[in-house]
Amino acid sequence: MGISERKQRQKEDLKNGIICTAWDLVMKDGWQALSIRKIAEAIEYSVPVIYDHFENKEALLLEFSKKGFRMLSEKILDAKSQHIDPAEQIKAMADAYWDFALNNTELYQLMFGIGMACCEISKAMPEQEKFRSLVMEPIEELIKKSGRTDLNSCLKYHTFWSVMHGLISIKIVGNAAIDEELNKLVLDDAIAGYIKNLT
Repeated sequence: MGISERKQRQKEDLKNGIICTAWDLVMKDGWQALSIRKIAEAIEYSVPVIYDHFENKEALLLEFSKKGFRMLSEKILDAKSQHIDPAEQIKAMADAYWDFALNNTELYQLMFGIGMACCEISKAMPEQEKFRSLVMEPIEELIKKSGRTDLNSCLKYHTFWSVMHGLISIKIVGNAAIDEELNKLVLDDAIAGYIKNLT
């Protein structure tokens, strides 16, 4: 291995170390407590070394957000691919979305700015657009099958996302009045009504 390849590998190793350390700090103290200075202290490097890899904290958060949307899209695609009927695809995608959000709460909070200052990092992100396309396909197929001309697929996508995101946000914020089983029943009922409205 040549000197340039070794340097590149060391640079990538350091970048991965920064990301892993940042994740550990987030898991310990939350997104709000994350700072470039804390990362530098934890990996025992100077702050400028972190800035060599990430322009600012938002660039680091963007890295995590992209990862979250890639993971979510994989879960959605896997759930969708197990069904042929678009109504069943939508139900399966809703369940996959729900499971992802509850099993990856910290990432979900960052991806959608729950309980944190939203820094608009998700705009124009290809990873987010892939998720949107996966969800739109069965919605458009159901609308086409229904033969209805009064339904707007873009509006129905936003309705789907709003129902999912709203219920998950309630769960993440920790409304003690709504237990997990009831919250999931509300989700199932909302998705069943949503699908019925498309047919």
